[in-house]
Amino acid sequence: MCREKRKLPIGIENFEQIIKDDFYYVDKTGLISGLLRNWGMVNLFTRPRRFGKTLNMSMLNCFFSNKYTNRGELFKGLSIWKEEKYQRIQGCFPVIFLSFADVKQTNYQDAVSKIKRIISTAFQQYKELFDSPKLTEQQRT
Repeated sequence: MCREKRKLPIGIENFEQIIKDDFYYVDKTGLISGLLRNWGMVNLFTRPRRFGKTLNMSMLNCFFSNKYTNRGELFKGLSIWKEEKYQRIQGCFPVIFLSFADVKQTNYQDAVSKIKRIISTAFQQYKELFDSPKLTEQQRT
């Protein structure tokens, strides 16, 4: 009996797309619980090229960002979804997600320009946060 095989997500770094389009996915959601258990003020992810850094960051964004509130279906069947305490915090936090994976310019000046465009785009996406009463005046500047 032949069964349809899942597609390989070659070159796809978007967690939501991989799950929604039923691509083959190796469950890395243990990273989420690991980060929550071993909390650090800063977490640095160093891996070689093509090692899944951007995909993992996309997964973290989908899990934590309040833009994904009530999107738990993305995590059903994955290890993080087995514990209710993690289900309760999915989609509950403001997240600013920046990726520099597309910065592949061949000179410094063009690379800096590309990074500035990425930051400017993110600024525009989240400009409503500057009106938040939770920000101090110093944080707004």
